[in-house]
Formats: sequence, structure tokens, C-alpha cells
Amino acid sequence: MPEAALHVGSGKVRELYALDDDRLLLVASDRISTFDVVLPTEIPDKGRVLTGLAAFWFTRTRGVCDNHLLALRPDGRSTECRRLEMLPIECVVRGYLSGSGWKDYTATGSVCGHTLPAGLVESAELPEPIFTPATKAVTGHDENIDRDTAANLVGAALFEQVERTSIALYRFAAEHARERGIIIADTKFEFGLDEERRLVLGDEALTPDSSRFWPADEFRPGSAQPSFDKQFARDYCESLGWDKTEPGPELPEAVIVGTRARYVEAFERLAEIDFDDYLADPEVVLR
Repeated sequence: MPEAALHVGSGKVRELYALDDDRLLLVASDRISTFDVVLPTEIPDKGRVLTGLAAFWFTRTRGVCDNHLLALRPDGRSTECRRLEMLPIECVVRGYLSGSGWKDYTATGSVCGHTLPAGLVESAELPEPIFTPATKAVTGHDENIDRDTAANLVGAALFEQVERTSIALYRFAAEHARERGIIIADTKFEFGLDEERRLVLGDEALTPDSSRFWPADEFRPGSAQPSFDKQFARDYCESLGWDKTEPGPELPEAVIVGTRARYVEAFERLAEIDFDDYLADPEVVLR
């Protein structure tokens, strides 16, 4: 436990500590979850990739939306941040048709109330990015919801601000990433309100855990895509015939090494910083 900090919560990946009445400490572990089950095997440095890449984006998107980042600690996996009143929705932006969006489209021709053109294939680029909110599930899977349901949860005016801000953040990041050979197919944001009721970006942002990162030079619409996220570990787990309930399977060394390599490559491509340089001085991502 960090010195002089009170442990106040645990997530699948992060531990949350209270530093004082105004500040929290988020500590990203090396745990990995697939299908909402935390696996018994960790991925070395995964937490540092998530922390460093999120801080990189937080620093560069302040012109789009303020965020909770106050400081990085020298371990490279701990973030000091502002306390926020978090909104009860996941804010997902999709630029491509994949995952649950693809499943919804094949069943109904729409995604979270967005009617899409007929005849789209899996992984197709959408005409415009769409905002597809979801509930925050305490256990199990988040559930996709439509605009009206989300607006009822947070209020119509705030919903419109969240939608507009989420799409602006996605567009900013997607352009940056595409110039560096990565397609951001979709991503998830979480927002909160500060004490003056202003919208603030929280949690993490634009990491391999909260996004689908695809190598642009291998993009072939019509099927699932290779990725820089945890899909590599997810695919291995699916190949076992595992029923996706506790306990999760152990990962073999090849999957551990392969998953770590994908996370690190995403970091280095997007931040244009050698990962070893980040390990030596985490604040390099803030410059």
C-alpha cells in the first residue's frame, strides 16, 4: 500500500487509494482480464503501459477537455488525480464496426439507436464516428444503451456535452494514431464532474485496455483484425473452449510475451517514446 494512503477500492486492473479529501491515487497492476474474468497470469509492465499512455493523451487533449491528471509517480504505474463525481455511463465512440457493435448491426442494422447503411462488413469504417453509450456494470458485461436511456441517466444537456466531447477526443486521437500507423477502431471514455460541476475526463483514456488498436498496414475489412490490445490473450482463451467463468486459464509464456510486446509497441508508436525511456523517467510522457 502507498504510504499515507487509504485503500478505497479495487477494479479488474487498478487499485484505488485516497490521498486526502481532494486527491486519489490510481495504481495500475499487471493484471489482465478477458471476458470480464481476471486471469491468474499477469502481463509484465502492462500497468506501466496503461499509466504512461493515458498520461500521454491526458497531456495532449487538455485543449479538448480538462482531465483528472495531477502527477505521475516514479514507479510509472501510479497516477495522482483529482476526485470527481463520476458519471454512471461508459462513453464509447466507434469509428469502425467491430465487437458488440458488429453483433448489434448484424442483428438489427443499427448500433445503440444509430441506423447504419445496409451491407456493411465486419471492421468496416463508418461514415462518421458514432457515440454508443453503455451502462457501467458492477459485475459482468457493460450493456449497450441508446441515447434516450443515457440522457435519462445524466440529463439531456450533460449528455449532449458528453457526446460532443467524446467524439472530439476520438477524432483528435484517431488522426494522431493514423499518422503513426495505428487505427483506433473504437474507444471508451469515462467522465466526471468537478466541484464546480464542470465536465472532466477521468479514469484512463486511449489505452490498449480501453480501445481497439489495429495496425493500419494490415487493415482488411470483412473480418476481425489483428490488434495491439488484449485480443491476442482473448483469442488464446477462446481457443481453449473455456466457459468464460471463474477461474480463468493460465496463459503460456508465448502468450505472455506476445501480449506484452503488443502493448509496448502501441505505446512506442503512439507516444513516439522508447518504453525503456519511460521506465527510467515516467514524466517524459508529460513533455
